[in-house]
Amino acid sequence: MSKSIMVFIEQNEGNIANVSLELISKASALAEQLGTSVTAAALGSGLKNKLVTLGSYGVSKVYYINDKKLHHFTAVPYSKIVSGIIKEHKPQIVLFGATTTGRALAPRVASALKCGLTADCTGLEIGDFDSKKKIYCNKLIQIRPAFGGNIIATIVSPESDPSMATVREGVMALPEHIGSEKAEIVEKKNPLCETDYMTEVLEVIHREKLVNLKSANIIVSAGMGAADPASLELVRQLADTLGGELGCSRPMVDSGVLGKEHQVGQTGITVRPNLYIACGISGQIQHRAGMSQSKRILAINKDPHAPIFSIANYGIIGELNDIIPLLIKAYRAKV
Repeated sequence: MSKSIMVFIEQNEGNIANVSLELISKASALAEQLGTSVTAAALGSGLKNKLVTLGSYGVSKVYYINDKKLHHFTAVPYSKIVSGIIKEHKPQIVLFGATTTGRALAPRVASALKCGLTADCTGLEIGDFDSKKKIYCNKLIQIRPAFGGNIIATIVSPESDPSMATVREGVMALPEHIGSEKAEIVEKKNPLCETDYMTEVLEVIHREKLVNLKSANIIVSAGMGAADPASLELVRQLADTLGGELGCSRPMVDSGVLGKEHQVGQTGITVRPNLYIACGISGQIQHRAGMSQSKRILAINKDPHAPIFSIANYGIIGELNDIIPLLIKAYRAKV
């Protein structure tokens, strides 16, 4: 059996982050190809009962540092401990979420270990790589947008040990329980001393997100075909009528019409709602990559050849300003 695939378990106030479960799901698929196991590294306090349940998602073993000083993430202590766990157990691949925590932690770990790291991946595969007449077998192939999302780059670190990547939230599906197995919890002593804690978290203030596309069951998104104030207001009204969230394509953000928190796509947020309504969105590949897994897609566009229609379950060809009021009226008549 080859060396394991390790996932860093991100936690917030004792709750395991969804992105870590998403990574476990992908790690399990990659581990099956390699004929190896999935392990995890977790830092915090009072997590043991929740970490045990990771076995039902495919994790065989969790290396856990249980210390109240690690209850909140701080970059330097976390990076020293995670680097030590990786050095000791030598996984082949290490995965982090591309969250604020993962983006602060993974580069520090990669620097300490002098290994390759690909940030903000949207896809991971196992394959062979041929370089300078040498074939590297079963290496991690990392896929991510580059040059502002205009191209998709495939990156390999053939001589890196381990290969490391951060992966965007939502691009991997949340896993289902695959059994009732319990993960083995290997509790380790905190190796740090007082001088390693250069900062202290005194207070954590939680602010509710004004836009939560990731959890929305219905998303109504606006493209440049709805960039004028009147059309955008209609799109917003449709979202409000359906009880959904307002999304948009990247050009709407680049042009300053809507904020980044609304952006769906390769360089935005990956979503899987029950219903996705694309209003005036042409449907370039970067946008489709972020919403193609929606259960139902309705596209409204005046261009009958718009690429969005190739993945839509339902398509309406016509002017938004004519169609959206009819949709709102029809929905209100039914409720």
